[in-house]
Amino acid sequence: MTRPWGLFLLLLTIAVALVTSIDPAKNRVNILRPFKSVKFSDANMRQCLWFAMQEYNKESEDEYIFLVSQIQLAQMQITDHMEYIIEVEIARSNCRKPLNNNENCIIQTNSNLEKRVNCSFLVIALPWNGEFSVLKKECRKIQV
Repeated sequence: MTRPWGLFLLLLTIAVALVTSIDPAKNRVNILRPFKSVKFSDANMRQCLWFAMQEYNKESEDEYIFLVSQIQLAQMQITDHMEYIIEVEIARSNCRKPLNNNENCIIQTNSNLEKRVNCSFLVIALPWNGEFSVLKKECRKIQV
């Protein structure tokens, strides 16, 4: 039979080990440059937007491909990688999934297929390694 104080010491030891094994410094992001606006023509931002749209279209249940109709905001932060916040308006195109690279897609307008969506993407990137990841995506339909 285990003595009550022995069980207490065991639980206390486990609790102390768990607390001391958590290093808050490891979970802290070292920001080298906080979020600042970047030009819409910035090559790395364009790569991140392209990647975000590929992911959006892959996850979308719509049978049509969506294209960027307008870039509204682009900001970048530098930590141990590059982080981009990109806000865009996207619209349904005339191209069905899967996309054939020979197709010339245009945005649907003035039809019952017209659909527009505002999206905000948070993309992290190491563009020189070809590494991209969408950390956050928030989209809402626009009434047309």
